Amino acid sequence: MAKYYCILFDADNTLLDFDTAESKALAETLTHYGIEPDAETAAAYRRINEALWRQLEKGRIRREKLMNERFTRFLKETGMAGSGAEMNRYYLERLSTHPDLMPGGVADVLRELAEVATLAVVTNGFDKVQSRRIKEAGLLEYIEEVFVSERMDAEKPSRKIFDGALRTLGVENRERVLVVGDSLTSDIQGGVNAGLDTCWYNPARAENPGKVNPTYEIAGLEQLYEIVMEPEELALVRQKNRRHQL
Repeated sequence: MAKYYCILFDADNTLLDFDTAESKALAETLTHYGIEPDAETAAAYRRINEALWRQLEKGRIRREKLMNERFTRFLKETGMAGSGAEMNRYYLERLSTHPDLMPGGVADVLRELAEVATLAVVTNGFDKVQSRRIKEAGLLEYIEEVFVSERMDAEKPSRKIFDGALRTLGVENRERVLVVGDSLTSDIQGGVNAGLDTCWYNPARAENPGKVNPTYEIAGLEQLYEIVMEPEELALVRQKNRRHQL
């Protein structure tokens, strides 16, 4: 039996390439509203959006305020006319159409891990957007359930979203649960808050400032095999991979 029989994955920039999807959706939105999607304009939106998400994670604002505020502040800062709420609705619709996967054979890794563990996604974001992207990325074949903060009424790093996910999955032994994600402040801190082991997905090999320490750190999702699987299970995966390479 695998060391961990339940793995809770983050979505954005862990399984799904949010940076690419965001760039596409933002360019489409700005163009639709007659705004040049140049680097400076995109950077202004991202600065505003990221600041609001940090406030949301800390519980300082509500989800509705983020949706209402980010494009409104963007329009004000850039001196553009328009409705921030309308732009936000259009942006979310465009974002939902971009199910870009992270590099490194995400589907292959999930396929192997699904043989030995229950896989689920625990993600911040908006239900319609995240659920559609995960579905259209072809990942539901391996994922038991998708838990989105909007539907769960809790954002990572609150333990509430993890508690709700584990209750739904029927998992009681937290020692056999692993949280995998790219964000130290959201995914890893959230896993720590919920009393779960954590794995920081860090493909850029960024330095950890040390405020929160994951149980494991990986640069590629395939490294999860060695963390999750027992030696005999790992040997079978390696044997299968060697045959594919012949």
